[in-house]
Amino acid sequence: MKIVEQDLYTIVEDEKNDVKKFTSYIEKEGYKEIKDKNVVIDILNYGKVGLPELLAFLPISNQHRANKHSFVLVSETLMIDDVPEELIVVPTLKEAKDVIQMEEIERDLDAF
Repeated sequence: MKIVEQDLYTIVEDEKNDVKKFTSYIEKEGYKEIKDKNVVIDILNYGKVGLPELLAFLPISNQHRANKHSFVLVSETLMIDDVPEELIVVPTLKEAKDVIQMEEIERDLDAF
């Protein structure tokens, strides 16, 4: 797992190109490194990713969002209409940053 820290979020990338092992690793061991951060999961290097592979991230995403942190997947090969509302999937890292910025603003407004 490769981690790149940004100002507002952390980019997490798989170095082995195996979605199932990657999600399993994040759930069991890697989550402690990202649990208090906004997270972008960069899966662009996988190429074509199907909905079943993306759904493997759903439990992690739900847990992370319940803790008031953003969790965004970056994949350019999916039809957004096929993705369940519980997952946020965008085609570029720039759009992931934009989503996180918007969610941060929403959380700040909810604090008032």
